[in-house]
Amino acid sequence: MTGSGERERGSLSLEAALLTPALVLVLVLGIVFGRIAHAGGFVDNAARDAARAASLERDATSARIAAAKVAGDDLSGQNLRCLTWSLAITTAGFSAALGAPASTTAVVTCTVRLSDIGMPGLPGTKTLRSQFTSPLDAYRQRPSQGLA
Repeated sequence: MTGSGERERGSLSLEAALLTPALVLVLVLGIVFGRIAHAGGFVDNAARDAARAASLERDATSARIAAAKVAGDDLSGQNLRCLTWSLAITTAGFSAALGAPASTTAVVTCTVRLSDIGMPGLPGTKTLRSQFTSPLDAYRQRPSQGLA
């Protein structure tokens, strides 16, 4: 009669052989998702900085130019290689009456390769989008209002 120790011999090796690939896959997926979240933070920063730069300008045209420059600089400064990127700025606040609360919103969208931000060889793309609103100084004169 054989003991229970003989029947279980080698079972630990079998369990390790079965569980190791699953654990490695979970680890790799965690790294990929972490890197995607990190890249999303770069897009968040670009949207925040673009909205802030736009809010410091006195007119809608200057706001669009300043926001585009800042967003582009932020994305390239973080080595985030966007296949395509876009910036949308709301500038209706620049025509608000003096003393009225107003704001400008920047929406930055960046499409990146998963192989660039996740892991080399990973197929597909990911579109990262972020929006940020920055208030305009309610008592700062704007060109559309002229001198009082």
